[in-house]
Amino acid sequence: MDESEARRLVTTYSNLILRISYTYLKSTYEAEDVCQNVFLKYMDDKTEFLDEKHEKAWIIRTTINTCKNVLKSAYHKKVVIMDNVLGDTVKEELYPEVREQVLLLPKNYRIAIYLFYFEGYNVKEIAAAMGKSENAVTLYLSRGRKKLKGLLKDYGKGRMAHYE
Repeated sequence: MDESEARRLVTTYSNLILRISYTYLKSTYEAEDVCQNVFLKYMDDKTEFLDEKHEKAWIIRTTINTCKNVLKSAYHKKVVIMDNVLGDTVKEELYPEVREQVLLLPKNYRIAIYLFYFEGYNVKEIAAAMGKSENAVTLYLSRGRKKLKGLLKDYGKGRMAHYE
């Protein structure tokens, strides 16, 4: 891989990988590690991509799998990550109120909602990326929306009470 190809990859996919990883792991530091690991896996992989869509799907699937591996690791189970970095680029890109509430959702709901609303993927693509059935993804989206609606409603009530 030459330098221009490496720059293209970082420019094209680093924000995507960071956002997905942060949504999955809720940690800026771990998201950055996952981003680096995904790029390393890309360089080692010999897959011939058919087009940009195929390449992007590979990046998303690899990111999700890498996040799952982090969550399964003994280190992650024993260590509490403190993530209080202000002005973080991953956090700035999503609306803060919505982002905060999306991060409170269970993992599968959180990932499905993120990929659907923030990345524009359809249910079939999300199912392939998550390694789940389309019915499961539809259920995650439906239940996630319902939970998110309740969380945002409660969040709004709390904010209004603050201003009264």
